[in-house]
Amino acid sequence: MRARDNDQRSVSPLQVLDSVSHDFEQLLELDRLCRALHLANFSRMQAETLPGWLFLNMNAEVFLQSPLRGEQDFLLQTCVQRGIPPQRLVIEVLEDAVQDVDQLQDSVAYFREIGCLIALDDFGAGHSNFDRVWRLKPEIVKLDRSLIVSAAADSKLRRFMAQMVQLLHEAGAMVLVEGIETSQEAYIALEGDVDFVQGYYFGRPGANLVDQGAGEALIDNLWSDFDQRWRDEKSSYQNAVAPYINAIGYASVLLSAGRSLEEACDSFLKLPQADFCYVLDAAGQQIGTNLYAQAHPACDLRFAPLADARSARWARRPYFRRALENFGKVQVTRPYLSVSSAQLCVTLSASFKVDGETRVICGDIIWNC
Repeated sequence: MRARDNDQRSVSPLQVLDSVSHDFEQLLELDRLCRALHLANFSRMQAETLPGWLFLNMNAEVFLQSPLRGEQDFLLQTCVQRGIPPQRLVIEVLEDAVQDVDQLQDSVAYFREIGCLIALDDFGAGHSNFDRVWRLKPEIVKLDRSLIVSAAADSKLRRFMAQMVQLLHEAGAMVLVEGIETSQEAYIALEGDVDFVQGYYFGRPGANLVDQGAGEALIDNLWSDFDQRWRDEKSSYQNAVAPYINAIGYASVLLSAGRSLEEACDSFLKLPQADFCYVLDAAGQQIGTNLYAQAHPACDLRFAPLADARSARWARRPYFRRALENFGKVQVTRPYLSVSSAQLCVTLSASFKVDGETRVICGDIIWNC
């Protein structure tokens, strides 16, 4: 929306909406006017390009009152006038602007009934609630720019954002990242397996649609950069864990020959990031206690009750299952929080047999990358 005051000075959309926020009837009229204007422009533009979606922001209060104010009729009538199927519309709702989730759910169902898609906007800003995603089942969730900015500055948040995208996918939503302004942010979005991106890096708002294919060169360069950086990061990661893989593999050979845990894990525990080793039986139950490296950090007394892992059952852990599925071959996990040390770690594991019994040797390394 582009608005100007009497002196032809630009006025932000938020200011325009705020100017009538005290009067719902005026707010409803303005919201309808905006939708009608955008539909008219979209109708004029869609003949010039391939079919696409039109994303329409709706004021949260107007959206909630829509079932009572007949907004289906208004929207359908406008769509018919402009020759636009309602299935081409994506209604955006601010995720944290509505407190009454039941009323929000009713309004979502109301617009979905005529074929519109629903997008939760600015997810991750403020007090975002995954429960709303489960209940509303939006077709698209738009991640707030603050998430991609934080992920670009902190590798831990980078992994967290990727896991958030995975969780949203499992909830049945496609994921869009807003506010991408740099190649680094674009790379993190690709790495995180998002479905859509938007931001100044790809193009700025304009009165007209860009030509079809205008961004192809930029996208091609981004993919080339992604491929190279992914290979570089993979190579760097493999080089970092290679000594630990060799040491755990060697430990499994020594243990299968009947050597003690202390002797078998000596070379692993002397590596700089090594934390501790332990052995699991064929059911995933820990045999004995953790064998710590001499350089093991002093125990945080707050987590002291977690330190004794004797007889703990780790059968659900990927490092145990994968070690059994790939007998004799060392497995490496993604970084995760260790319940034994309350630290971010990577676990290496390898299965072996001793006296005819299957065992799994595990080694944790402290992961600060």
